[in-house]
Amino acid sequence: MFSGKVIYGDTENGVEKLREALAQADTVLIGAGAGLSTSAGFVYAGERFQKYFEDFHQKYGFNDMYSGGFYPYDSPEERWAFWSRNIYVNRYMNPPKPVYEDLFKLVEHKDYFVITTNVDHCFQKAGFDKQRLFYTQGDYGLFQCSKPCHKSTYDNADAVRKMVESQGFTFAKNGDLTVSENSTLQLRIPSELVPHCPRCGRPMSMNLRADSTFVEDEGWHAHAKLYSDYLDAHKKSRTVFLDLGIGRNTPTIVKVPFMRMTHEWPNATYACVNYGEAFTPVEILDKSICINNDIGNVLKQLV
Repeated sequence: MFSGKVIYGDTENGVEKLREALAQADTVLIGAGAGLSTSAGFVYAGERFQKYFEDFHQKYGFNDMYSGGFYPYDSPEERWAFWSRNIYVNRYMNPPKPVYEDLFKLVEHKDYFVITTNVDHCFQKAGFDKQRLFYTQGDYGLFQCSKPCHKSTYDNADAVRKMVESQGFTFAKNGDLTVSENSTLQLRIPSELVPHCPRCGRPMSMNLRADSTFVEDEGWHAHAKLYSDYLDAHKKSRTVFLDLGIGRNTPTIVKVPFMRMTHEWPNATYACVNYGEAFTPVEILDKSICINNDIGNVLKQLV
């Protein structure tokens, strides 16, 4: 269907064309990748990493939260000290910038649906309807059996909070982590806080699609069906496929299907907003809007 030839860059008057397309659309399908959360301030390196993980950097040498997730810690107590902090700051805290809130303002009165590879729960925190969301790659807020011996997931808010607190943190009113002046943070949690599967006793893991052990639980399948049914019901609608920050790591989940459906649906527009990676296949160039800019900046203009 596609030749492989793509066009990079900015559509002339792209923001105004996107504004017009959204105004005329009956349906808005949002596809969200890591670039959207990055625009909202959920970055894994730099100042934010230093604020919450400088002690890990000093001991283990890694320079970002992503690398910390793959570090071969000597014990589960150390591993869960890192992961509980990582989960807390990237799932239970709000992002520094109101990018998701601006996106919600843009579509809240539209017939919308969201499919995302992000695992940080930012859509629901911003007010999006849970029944209009499909988190394809899991959720930082869920544990699963690491084997897995069964297909269930478990909310981890209380467990994560206890692990973080055991390291010497306290919680500010806005949810931020604070440390008293004379406290020394611990790089391990007590053994009794290490999570284990309630059925087989094996270690728990995060519900993230990293390998073949990822659990697609009842909720995952229910939302996959909601998404599939939504697509079936809107093929003839005036639709904007809004691609926000989807990179090249997992293009077959959202980006490529959005391009394919734009090609096949008679009244569809493909809009790609992605700083440094805004492109479209030549076959749908006349049905595409590309904006090579920060997503947050574009949303502010549209709102």
